[in-house]
Amino acid sequence: MPKVTVHRKAHFNAAHRLYRKDWSDDKNFEVFNKCSNPNFHGHNYELIVSLTGEIDKDTGYVYDLGILKNLIKSEIEECFDHKNLNVEVAEFQELNPTAENICVVTYDKLRKHLPNHLDLKITLYETPRNFVSYSGD
Repeated sequence: MPKVTVHRKAHFNAAHRLYRKDWSDDKNFEVFNKCSNPNFHGHNYELIVSLTGEIDKDTGYVYDLGILKNLIKSEIEECFDHKNLNVEVAEFQELNPTAENICVVTYDKLRKHLPNHLDLKITLYETPRNFVSYSGD
């Protein structure tokens, strides 16, 4: 049976500050520039969740995209949307909420709810020109 990849796109808006608590504001600005603003800043994140697997002979699906939609909504959108990631999201209390880290956290939150036979890839657009991908490798 051929392997096919299905995708579900979602979005959320969130604020964050890139910084290390053990660095001075000057050092944080040197490394993270305006993203280290102590008053935070925000992004309109675009998320693409991709699942790769064989087509089920009974349903014709790789995975039911309605189920995936609800999973993304409950695990990611409701957790991250219109939140200050540094302050309101437990996963980022001690983890710098870079696009890379948000992508990995998103992967981890979804992976535990998906069948093991499906490959999962997360692509997160922080801006239309800056995006990251993670597939658990």
